[in-house]
Amino acid sequence: MKRNPAAIILIMLMFSACGFCAEDQNKPSIREMAGQMLMAGFRGLMPEQCPQILEDIEKRNLGGVILFDYDVSLDKPVRNIESPAQLKRLVSALKSRAKAPLLVAVDQEGGQVCRLKEKFGFPETNSAEHLGNIDDPEKTRLAGRQIGQTLANIGINLNLAPCVDVNINPDNPAIGRLERSFSPNPRKTAVHGRAFAQGLSEADVLSCIKHFPGHGSAYNDSHKGLTDITNTWLPKELIPFRSIIRSGDADMVMTAHLVNENIDPKYPATLSKNFLYTMLRLGIGWDGVVITDDMQMKAIAEEYSLKRSIKLSINAGADILLFANNLSWQPDIVEKALEMIEGLLLEGKIKRARIRESYERIMKLKEKLKK
Repeated sequence: MKRNPAAIILIMLMFSACGFCAEDQNKPSIREMAGQMLMAGFRGLMPEQCPQILEDIEKRNLGGVILFDYDVSLDKPVRNIESPAQLKRLVSALKSRAKAPLLVAVDQEGGQVCRLKEKFGFPETNSAEHLGNIDDPEKTRLAGRQIGQTLANIGINLNLAPCVDVNINPDNPAIGRLERSFSPNPRKTAVHGRAFAQGLSEADVLSCIKHFPGHGSAYNDSHKGLTDITNTWLPKELIPFRSIIRSGDADMVMTAHLVNENIDPKYPATLSKNFLYTMLRLGIGWDGVVITDDMQMKAIAEEYSLKRSIKLSINAGADILLFANNLSWQPDIVEKALEMIEGLLLEGKIKRARIRESYERIMKLKEKLKK
């Protein structure tokens, strides 16, 4: 039988264009990639109490979850954490539904910002300010490792810490008053932030330095509304971020919902290319995962629609959008966010290459996780 080379080439092109080749079938869909870009909070102490988040992990490829001990929107001290045994069972159930490794995150900075508290049966922790006052980086590293081991024993693999904000305004309600900063000295903050991150790494727990570009000079709290640091922020607040990133000890960077009109006259850092692309990626050289602070904080939620904030943050360079689902409760937030991302893609307002870029960063980070 005589073969027609032109016909063979045409058939090959048709199969390639339709996406029927085996290689394309094995690649994740855009929706699956977008699912990895979301981290969500949920209600429930036991797996049977939180079917929605289990479904989000299994069917929507949700990339991460965040745990809390207190339900803010209900004003009740019951959320996800009751005891070590209970929490370990919950985390195991969450992970069992995931196709890709699931990021299980918590804010366990130490001191006042501590979700795994002594009253639940977890070890006592010290604040960053306490460790900075002692000023022994080795003790800070050991504190980070102890916290990391506590988390690892439960199955939690991401600590949204250390906080490397410089304590410029000690009366800052979100940082200084809560003793979350290691020091008013940026270099000392960098040394202790790096030591804490190293301690977490020794326990096989990922770290996240926050809140870029520096929350320490603010006079108000972005949980409660727009936070403007135009007249208070100092370039030296970048020193801890630059130092820890260039040392190779940072796993993730968290953005802050801060306005600095000298850097971006229009958007807060979480939604700003000037901050996330020009300053963080080009200026400091960070090519790893950028996670937003909670997108439901009033500084974002009261100023921007959900769709617009998603569009701006992704286009600015954020890789993981955090919906803590605690300040306000939206049980279907994962599906809503995915629908909006898909809509923005169809409208041409977000590029597929941008989603793929974030997905690849996230999957590279997850290679560090132990099963």
